[in-house]
Amino acid sequence: MHQDFNPSQEKVKIGHYRWVICALLFFATTINYVDRAVLGVLAPTLRTEIGWTDQEYGYISAAFTLAYAIGFIFAGWFIDKVGTRLGYTLYLTIWSLAAAAHALVRSAFGFGAARFALGIGESGNFPAAIKTVAEWFPKKERAFATGIFNAGSNVGAILAPLIVPWIALNWGWQEAFIITGLAGLIWIVFWLPVYHRPAEHPKLSKAELAHIESDPPDPPAKIPWLKLLPLKQTWAFATGKFLTDAIWWFYLFWFPLFMNDRFGVDLRTIGLPMIIVYLLADVGSVAGGWFSSFLLKHNWTVNGARKTAMLVCALLILPVAIAPHVSGQWIAVILIGVAAAAHQGFSANIFTTTSDMFPRKAVGSVVGIGGFAGAMGGFFMNLGAGWLKENTGSYEIMFAIAGVVYLIALLIMHLLVPKLEPAKLD
Repeated sequence: MHQDFNPSQEKVKIGHYRWVICALLFFATTINYVDRAVLGVLAPTLRTEIGWTDQEYGYISAAFTLAYAIGFIFAGWFIDKVGTRLGYTLYLTIWSLAAAAHALVRSAFGFGAARFALGIGESGNFPAAIKTVAEWFPKKERAFATGIFNAGSNVGAILAPLIVPWIALNWGWQEAFIITGLAGLIWIVFWLPVYHRPAEHPKLSKAELAHIESDPPDPPAKIPWLKLLPLKQTWAFATGKFLTDAIWWFYLFWFPLFMNDRFGVDLRTIGLPMIIVYLLADVGSVAGGWFSSFLLKHNWTVNGARKTAMLVCALLILPVAIAPHVSGQWIAVILIGVAAAAHQGFSANIFTTTSDMFPRKAVGSVVGIGGFAGAMGGFFMNLGAGWLKENTGSYEIMFAIAGVVYLIALLIMHLLVPKLEPAKLD
């Protein structure tokens, strides 16, 4: 009954529909980051036109991250309950409408309210995407798949400085919010007919379904959401997200203002620096996920592969601390770009640790808890950045924190879960 086969033939037989699903996650994440990055691109212009202070901008940015934090923790529970197909559709609709609504406001308070609504809507993206990866990929492919869809965040951050200045300079800043916001609704037209759970998908081959389900089965019992909170695995993930996501929020919202204040970069010239930073980040996202998957394929343990990849990323980030002190604009851009790349590599691996330590049914909720922690880190970072910039005129403390915090996060995670052991849910 057994037949010899060529490994290359086996790859063809398995199929690749799971990568179509991954591509949809990539595009959703791209849209997610375009919509959240628009304000950062326009911030130097709006600071002049609306007349907000640096501290008020800190409050506006913090309103988004606070809403994102609140929404994220409930989004994970909601996605686990209703499933990714419906959940993703609802959240993307909410955030698209909220993004477009920025065009209707004319005050710092109004922008804060619009950002809060956007944060609630955007909180559903990563719980849905991570849960989809856990459903559609075996463990050995998850870090790579996560790295690919997570790269959409960098593509979105690249597209924003490409298209937003052009729209704003030709038609006005209001139109920049409207066009980028409502364009996101197009994704739903593709998502609804294409996505179904693997076991129910009409276009999925039996061989590919077997490949997806090749890991040992998860326990059949439903896992209560509150049961996840006391676990050290949950706290390891949440602590890592709290410390490191804060830095990404800082780059996303404050990089254009930093370049404007330090080097005089404006709406017409911000595009290339932002594109370089996020192109590097895009490479880092895929490379970080690929690196730990590569180590796993060469017989490293999951613990060794994930933590080694994160350690390499943390070391690459250290030099960003000197970014405010360099005299050359492009030196600062490269320092921040390398740090952003390493952040995304770190992020791809820290996300994947959830499916290393938890069964599929719990992944969405765990990611939601960690997302809440990460967004709260961004909330405090934005408040702190606004206060420090307003009162000291300097970005030095923020970049010093950005340089060292990843090593601290990895150390805490290692102390909490020395071997990335699976959570005991019985």
